[in-house]
Amino acid sequence: MRKNISISGAPKPLGPYSQAVMIKGMCFISGQVAINPHTGEFVGATAAEQAEQAMENVKALLFEAGLDFSNVVKTSIFLMDMNDFDAVNAVYQGYFQENYPARETVQVSRLPKNALVEISAIAVE
Repeated sequence: MRKNISISGAPKPLGPYSQAVMIKGMCFISGQVAINPHTGEFVGATAAEQAEQAMENVKALLFEAGLDFSNVVKTSIFLMDMNDFDAVNAVYQGYFQENYPARETVQVSRLPKNALVEISAIAVE
């Protein structure tokens, strides 16, 4: 059975989509940017600072689904500038132990609200 996850601990969607969807033991987390869920404002001037907030948003959605980063099997990272790869990667690595998830990181021409980084995830029970 499909369950849409909507919480105040992650930013409200910027469009017609769910923060996350849980179905058949899998949790699909929509791309998260560096919006503070309590203020609705962007956090951080650098890609690393924005990645930290994006990962905290992912963490809140995982928690609501009864999961944590050890359940994540796939992530996608979208960067405005591939020169930020190392800085974002350092933040990202701090959220995982061993058995890292599969991942791609791509440079894009623009992100919602002119964010510098966006991160999405897929987790399984």
